Amino acid sequence: MRLLHTLTISSAILLSQSAIAASSADVIFYGGDIVTMNKAQPTAEAVAIRDGKIIKVGSLSNAKTLQGSDTKLVNLNGKTLLPGFIEPHVHILGTAFSEELWYNMSNFNMPHDTLDSLVSKLTAYSKNVKDGEWITAFGVDPSRTEPFMAELNADILDKVSTTKPIFVMNQSMHIAYVNHKALEVAGLTDSSPDPKGGKLLKDSKGRLTGVVYEVPAFYLFINKMPAPSQESLEQAVVKVGQRLVNKGVTTSAEISVGGYLGVDKEYALFDKMTHAGKLPVRVRGYMYSNVFPTTNNSYKPNQGDDIFKVIGVKIVADGSDQGLTGAMTKPYAYPAGTTNTGNLNFTEQELYDLAKPRFDQGWQISVHSNGDRSIEQTLNVYEKLVTKPEDAKARLRIEHYTVPTPSQIDKTAKLGVVPGLTIGHSDYWGEAFHDHLLGAERANRIDPGASLIKKGVRFAYHSDSPVSPIHPLKYVSEGSSRLWQASPQKVLNANEKVSVYDALKAVTIDAAYQMRMDDKAGSLQEGKFADFAIVDKNPLKTDAYKIRDIEVKETWVNGQQVFKKN
Repeated sequence: MRLLHTLTISSAILLSQSAIAASSADVIFYGGDIVTMNKAQPTAEAVAIRDGKIIKVGSLSNAKTLQGSDTKLVNLNGKTLLPGFIEPHVHILGTAFSEELWYNMSNFNMPHDTLDSLVSKLTAYSKNVKDGEWITAFGVDPSRTEPFMAELNADILDKVSTTKPIFVMNQSMHIAYVNHKALEVAGLTDSSPDPKGGKLLKDSKGRLTGVVYEVPAFYLFINKMPAPSQESLEQAVVKVGQRLVNKGVTTSAEISVGGYLGVDKEYALFDKMTHAGKLPVRVRGYMYSNVFPTTNNSYKPNQGDDIFKVIGVKIVADGSDQGLTGAMTKPYAYPAGTTNTGNLNFTEQELYDLAKPRFDQGWQISVHSNGDRSIEQTLNVYEKLVTKPEDAKARLRIEHYTVPTPSQIDKTAKLGVVPGLTIGHSDYWGEAFHDHLLGAERANRIDPGASLIKKGVRFAYHSDSPVSPIHPLKYVSEGSSRLWQASPQKVLNANEKVSVYDALKAVTIDAAYQMRMDDKAGSLQEGKFADFAIVDKNPLKTDAYKIRDIEVKETWVNGQQVFKKN
């Protein structure tokens, strides 16, 4: 009997210890500023996590009640803990191709390249390419080239090679440049028609210039290129994943699933790499409408899990404002006297016919609209979709939303639309827009954060990588300072500056809201994902312009450290 009593007590102790261990925190963070992005509890002394979720946000003494024998204590040593950054518009695979598999010519520094320097760089690179093989490159930008708006074409690229086909994508991803050998390989002649949704530019005599617009035209060349090996493709995606976590990103969109390899191959790739940890961020996918026709019902909205799922459909309605192809109501200011108002890729009815079936199925609709004419078209379509109060909760997205008018902002608020701003427009291209391409009145409307806040519109910042570099803290700096890069630096419409806190919302809780995951991410609250960015300075205590210099020291996803700066 005494033995049975002893065994009973021992079992009770073991059960008690197991219960304590089960309720103990895996990690407790303390010892620095903790910015929660939760307006009900803006700061905290400590955060405790278990099994990839936050279980306590509050005082250190309360957090330590969850300390067990195996709990790891992380002293921030004066660093700042933030929610992991949300990047709601990235072309992960596009960045892998453009910056890893192809020759990356992007130049976001000063001084700008010249046509001669671009040709010299391509010529040097071409020496590593055999005759008959493709020279593929990315990142030239006439609006950041000297002389201003100097552009590649077939004749210029023939100086690089006449025996190797050349394909160079513009930084905007809406324009590309090819040499005559590439036109030959693609089987194109001066009499070739434009593909639907794309354009082959011709000169005044009807001859192909080697300048092509939009993805349907790009496919004429890309489909002639050999596909990369699975190994090299995965290695490139791994590098993009590291770039994301190095900047504190814990969730990223893949905004164009299917755009390079087709929906099935890309879905399988992201599913595999995210779950294997090779792509160490959560991914939310948006099917690229050009390769995901409304007749394809193989995938369902929200298919997947908290690591990878597909949630939306992306439609590209116009081009690029810095490329003079975004659809404007009035002509561009450059060159003087032009009648060019850019390009709409669809009629309003065609855009509605693309969006309506997917909206009814529950997909989140995301439409790329840069120019005010395109924004108006997209809002008109959205107005037809939002027919009852609950429809306004669908969080319809407009991507870039670069130069909306005040009336368009009002309609955006009414429809519950969540715009995504490529805030780098105000920085890398601010001077070009203001002084040359758009003129002061339209340029002052670029990325109108303050106006959106006044109307109660939630918005997110993004890079559109590879269009601009992944760097959420720089987006915060750009949105709260609005200084353009070119010398002499000027503020692009001070009235549209937002507070540092509101800019932080645009890369955390409001970016999560845009991707329909604010119940799980974007702020430090109990029950949400244990996804964090640890930085060396508190952005709320840093000069707006200098926030871009803050360093990410650690990134945690699902309660695991995925990046630590040496």
